[in-house]
Amino acid sequence: MLADKAYSSRANRAYLRRRGIQAVIPIKKDQQANRLNRGRKGGRPPGFDAERYKERNTAERCVNKLKGHRAVALRTDKRERIYEGTIDVASIRIWLRDHVL
Repeated sequence: MLADKAYSSRANRAYLRRRGIQAVIPIKKDQQANRLNRGRKGGRPPGFDAERYKERNTAERCVNKLKGHRAVALRTDKRERIYEGTIDVASIRIWLRDHVL
C-alpha cells in the first residue's frame, strides 16, 4: 500500500502487517528523530522503497484530474454503476483532451 506520511503511525503499520500488506510509507522527521533519540530501544527503521513510492505521484495526479470534473468530485450519483459511468466519461474526456490535437 502506497501512502502519505500522514499514515506512518506504528498502529497503521501494524494493521497492514497483520493483514499481510506491504506498506510503502515514508517516516516523518519527528518520528525518525524520536526513534534515534531512544537509541537501541528505538528499534529498526521501517522499510521504505523510494522507487515504489514515486508511483504514488501518478495515482495522485490521476485522482486530481478526475476531481476536476464536478460530478466526480461531488459524487452526485446515487447508484454505484452510474458513478462508475461518470468516472468513465470523465476519463475519456481527459484522455481526449491530452491526446487529440
